Amino acid sequence: MPAIAARGLVKTYGKQRALDGLTIEVPEGTVFGLLGPNGAGKSTTIKILTTLTAPDSGTAHVVGHDVTRNPGRVRLAIGCVSQKISVDPWATGRENLVLHGGLYGMRPRDLRRRADELLERFDLKAAADRLTRTYSGGMQRKLDVAMGLIHRPKVLFLDEPTTGLDPEARAAMWTEIAALSRDEGLTILLTTHYLEEADKLASTLAIVDRGRVVALGTPEGLKSELRGDAVQVELAEAGDAMRAQRALERLTTEITAAGRSLRARADDGAAAVPAVLAALDAAGVAVLSVTVARPSLDDVYLRHAGRVFEEVAA
Repeated sequence: MPAIAARGLVKTYGKQRALDGLTIEVPEGTVFGLLGPNGAGKSTTIKILTTLTAPDSGTAHVVGHDVTRNPGRVRLAIGCVSQKISVDPWATGRENLVLHGGLYGMRPRDLRRRADELLERFDLKAAADRLTRTYSGGMQRKLDVAMGLIHRPKVLFLDEPTTGLDPEARAAMWTEIAALSRDEGLTILLTTHYLEEADKLASTLAIVDRGRVVALGTPEGLKSELRGDAVQVELAEAGDAMRAQRALERLTTEITAAGRSLRARADDGAAAVPAVLAALDAAGVAVLSVTVARPSLDDVYLRHAGRVFEEVAA
């Protein structure tokens, strides 16, 4: 039985359909990445799976429990770490963990032991009795994840867990997330605004757009579906983008433009570069640079969501 199974989820807010038959299945002990532009339906999916809202139609089960019929059992089986850090700044790290564990009815002795274990695991033991308002952003996020794990859930929902972290703190969090799945068999559903994060952590990815899953597979499998190379051209003037697109229509495919950046695909990117430059020169388009790369998750996202993936600012 999969850890998470959602089939045909439909959810409408007023006249806007947030989910339009969304279906996903997450095997136990894996990291599942959920990607998509703002408004694609990711947040609504998470709300349904964590029992915060009910679908208009369709079914969803988490560790075998129906999210609509048995929400209490689902809540006991899951941990949730929201995008916004939820620690109490006027409590210590240890107090935050004890308070959160108490909400799940944990016995005091077990709770203290578990809190000590998590403080050690997340390298917060030395700061355990300091007010969390004195913690760095990375420390607060680690405590947030520890709070989500306090009751030993079977499924952990991570909503953009590294947003706002510096590169060092983000790398440390990636290591910890990978270890939770690999060493403890925890099932993790991850939403993220960093494609590198999804590529590194997720064993399976689903790209969601307009309330439906438009692409599903392993990161490598999705990238291998794209033929040829990605060709990216940086133009001197953004106003030349339309003229550049017309100039490259016979040489490349899947041409898109965003500002001064032009992206296209070619069967042999390196061989196509001289012809691309010649075509743009003939069209009177000034070029700053041309780069060629093998298919990336950004190319996959562009193919299926119809736009370049927009990462949030760190």
